Amino acid sequence: MIRRFLRARDLDIEKASAMLLKYLKWRQVFVPNGSISESEIPNEIAQNKMFLQGSDKKGRPITVVLGARHFQNKVEDFKRFVVYGLDKICSRMPPGQEKFVAIGDLEGWGYANSDVRGYLAALSILQDYYPERLEKMFLVHAPHLFMTVWKIIYPFIDNKTRKKIVFVENKKLKSTLLEEIDESQIPDIYGGQLPLVPIQDS
Repeated sequence: MIRRFLRARDLDIEKASAMLLKYLKWRQVFVPNGSISESEIPNEIAQNKMFLQGSDKKGRPITVVLGARHFQNKVEDFKRFVVYGLDKICSRMPPGQEKFVAIGDLEGWGYANSDVRGYLAALSILQDYYPERLEKMFLVHAPHLFMTVWKIIYPFIDNKTRKKIVFVENKKLKSTLLEEIDESQIPDIYGGQLPLVPIQDS
């Protein structure tokens, strides 16, 4: 854990220490029981928007998020859902592996799903409290409309995270995923062999 925080702050011990202390204080307040239970976030779970199954060629777990199923609830509930999801993903990492791969699927995404406050809250949690956990995020089926929201979010993404986000063209979707993931581990909705598993069932 300390190595991850150091890497996130370019091995600056003072900055990494401050970041780690901030994380420990946050965890104590935001997750006092050590984990978020499904009973705390029933509305978020009901949207059935996050999945966890399979792993890439290096053993990193793969999560899929269906953006068109996200509808704005209370931002505090969504933040708890994000922590619930990230903790589940981290618990699936094999020994020696610290990162995960995400596929953000924006097919069917529209104004009703546009939740800038929620997106920024999720980004803040990922960058501040789960540093060096994301290996890569593939954004697929992104409509033109999404790019309007992306322009608002982009300035809040730190440089390290920006390099990990890849927009994938529809015609190159399966070939791009195959560079990182064996076909047996690619979700079936992208031409692979693995059915999606809701995160609460994983």
